[in-house]
Amino acid sequence: MCSNEEISNTIKHYFPKISASQLETFEQLPQLYKEWNEKINVISRKDIENIFSHHILHSLAIAKLCSLKPNSEILDVGTGGGFPGIPLAIMFPEVNFTLVDSIGKKIKVVQGIKEALNLKNVNPIWARAETIDKKFDFIVSRAVTNLASFVPLVRKNISKIEYHKIDNGILYLKGGDIDEEIKELKQYYTNTQKGKTNKPIVKMYDIYDFFPLEYFETKKIIHIKL
Repeated sequence: MCSNEEISNTIKHYFPKISASQLETFEQLPQLYKEWNEKINVISRKDIENIFSHHILHSLAIAKLCSLKPNSEILDVGTGGGFPGIPLAIMFPEVNFTLVDSIGKKIKVVQGIKEALNLKNVNPIWARAETIDKKFDFIVSRAVTNLASFVPLVRKNISKIEYHKIDNGILYLKGGDIDEEIKELKQYYTNTQKGKTNKPIVKMYDIYDFFPLEYFETKKIIHIKL
């Protein structure tokens, strides 16, 4: 597991404007997750030692793509133990994050992390994504299912009021070859949205461009505008 110094130095390197209090909060995350993971397994036990790079820094790739504006509303679907929502909530303390998962014990971990770090901008909800009826600037997620299944669940939740440098939509963290998934997504809309113009516009960003580390060589952010 990374030392506090390694965590601080890495985050300061990629986010030079980060505050000392934010760095202190990030330093607490690995140990908090290790303690929770011994009670409720939300991260594979072999991966807990890599929690900083594989989970925390990975989540922060979204912050490199887009600086979220104060009072934005973000929905993290299938958050698991709180990724990418928790790291993003630390990075953007004036942004509101709703973290949703259908498995209650995972939301229990999110609630515990929220309370330990006093993250007032995090709202954990035990629910299925399709039951959420609020509008959000962005839907974020880490590979909870294939895109053709995921996008129809959340498209209703995307606000049409735009004020970020990238269009409102879905920011999906995914690794490996995703070309087939994108083909399936576009085929889904071809089959179900005949005669309509609101077909998805998909852009991909290599996380390695933000964090040039071996782990991120095949990792991407998929931005979907609907």
